[in-house]
Amino acid sequence: MSVQSRPGRAPGVRGSGMALRILTAAALFIDAGVHVHLAPGYQAGNSAGMGQGTLFLLESAAAVLAGLYVLLRGSRAAYAVAFAVAFSAFVAVVLYRYVDIPAFGPFPAMYDPVWFFEKTASAVAEGAGAVLAAVGFVRTGRRAPRQPG
Repeated sequence: MSVQSRPGRAPGVRGSGMALRILTAAALFIDAGVHVHLAPGYQAGNSAGMGQGTLFLLESAAAVLAGLYVLLRGSRAAYAVAFAVAFSAFVAVVLYRYVDIPAFGPFPAMYDPVWFFEKTASAVAEGAGAVLAAVGFVRTGRRAPRQPG
């Protein structure tokens, strides 16, 4: 029996699983790269707390770590983390595009009512990353039962 054709699995499932991991990680890495690039321009701080640039750097660190976790493990937990990071970033960029939320606690007001290339690329990568991570989460939960000996 070859390694590619194991009982209970369709041929090529292993390859498509790796492709899904790579695509999910790539979406998170694009998101991280855009946030690192934009962070210096958004560093105006909230007098009571941190600047938006600092939040961008924290988000990019979370995206890199989640991308590496998915890439290296491809587990259900890795996809859950990737989904949480990508989806929360997507919600934040869309929310702050359309809703003027004032500063609260240590967080600055981040209303930015325009779309530009980097912001759009980030939102697309975050949305795609969330969808890919959700697919990966569902797929890793669907394990075919092992056939007895």
